Amino acid sequence: MSNLVRNIFKYSGNYLKSSYRLVHNEVSKHQVDTQVQVEEADAPITLEENPFKKERKVCILCRLKIEPDYKNVRLLSQFQSSYTGRIYGKHITGLCKAKQEKVEREILKAQNCGFMPVYNKVPEYLHDPRLFDPDHPFRPHKF
Repeated sequence: MSNLVRNIFKYSGNYLKSSYRLVHNEVSKHQVDTQVQVEEADAPITLEENPFKKERKVCILCRLKIEPDYKNVRLLSQFQSSYTGRIYGKHITGLCKAKQEKVEREILKAQNCGFMPVYNKVPEYLHDPRLFDPDHPFRPHKF
């Protein structure tokens, strides 16, 4: 077939380059339809939510619905260092911003009222179970 086409162009005086494509290499309409269907199946999947999204951490006081109060010295002493009396930061305690500020205010109220010591912890509360580990903070800090 390709020889026939070459001969026609040769005798007609036109020296056009003929196609080397053979008749049996042509794509049928059925093959084109299946290729379109395959491409539609390869379309990206749209997800409603990110499957790699981390769960939101909720602070322990919000999760248990506990409101800090200056009269609850045993709870407030959990957020105070047993050696220096310093109040732990929220990167160590894992509390949300609102509860951390509330705990700090209530500790200061309790210290001003005389319910809590300022520079150390009440010895009775030293062996209470810990809500968090001060040596392993929830988020890394600069020091």
